[in-house]
Amino acid sequence: MNWKTFYALLARDGHVARRSLAMVLVQNLLQPLLFTFVFGRVLTSGGMMQGSFKSVLLPGVIAISMVIAGIQAVAMPLITEFQFSREIEDRLLAPIENGWIAVEKLVAGMIQALMAGLVVIPAAWLTMGSGTNISFARPFAFVAFCLLVALFASAGGLTLGCSVGATQIGLMFSIILTPMLMFGCVYYPWSFLKAFPGLQYAVLLNPVVYASEGLRGVLVPSVPHIAGWITATVLALADVGLVALGIRKFNKKAVS
Repeated sequence: MNWKTFYALLARDGHVARRSLAMVLVQNLLQPLLFTFVFGRVLTSGGMMQGSFKSVLLPGVIAISMVIAGIQAVAMPLITEFQFSREIEDRLLAPIENGWIAVEKLVAGMIQALMAGLVVIPAAWLTMGSGTNISFARPFAFVAFCLLVALFASAGGLTLGCSVGATQIGLMFSIILTPMLMFGCVYYPWSFLKAFPGLQYAVLLNPVVYASEGLRGVLVPSVPHIAGWITATVLALADVGLVALGIRKFNKKAVS
């Protein structure tokens, strides 16, 4: 492990992200702000939904923002670098093992995912107005879940970025990401699916469910949610599996 090279690669990714900061903010905030404004402000103010729905919605929006940001931050550049710009060749020539280049991609993706999730909190408060009652009484649990979700997002981005071709990007969002987000308990607690027993247990295969429910349990413990130890365990297992798979695919693609 060459820490100087690792830091240089990470610093370069940070420099690129800073140069396109405005675009990154729009990309990460537009959809969450639209959802929080329409569902958390318009529908609650109009009486179609109870005001307490704001507190149910916000943790899910934080989770979805982190997942989308982390996946896009890692997958999209990898697809471009491997198939178009061939910029990855410069990185592979760096005095560091290929596996550590993949780890650097993971760390860079985690940082962007964490930033996207944290920025959503004040932005959503502004769009939804008063009545958003979330608690930060368990800061260590909140930080732990944020790290687990960020790693899941960046590891998922690494795996997809090394598996999906440039012509399949649209298909990736349509077939993989959209169902994961719509059935990830982002806009409703898992317990609300009890009217659909088959679906309620089928969505447990979706890791986004545990990201949303984990943050919901930390920030709004009064709302029914999956137990914290279950969500944390499943997220940790998903992280380990995706990291191992992503690094293996990266090494295989780098050699080929």
